[in-house]
Amino acid sequence: MPKLKTKRAAAKRFRKTANGFKRAQSHRRHILTKKSSKRKRQLRREMHVSDSDVKRIKQCLPNA
Repeated sequence: MPKLKTKRAAAKRFRKTANGFKRAQSHRRHILTKKSSKRKRQLRREMHVSDSDVKRIKQCLPNA
């Protein structure tokens, strides 16, 4: 049986933690000049992936 390969796109977006998976917030890549400091600061936080998406992420990251 061949090795299971990781989907590299998913590996760049999600990180495994003790309680599930974490992901970065969107809207923080460009056009930052018009966004307030408070909004940009709050977008720095990483969020947990919702329970409905965990099954698909586990399939993309078999070795995580």
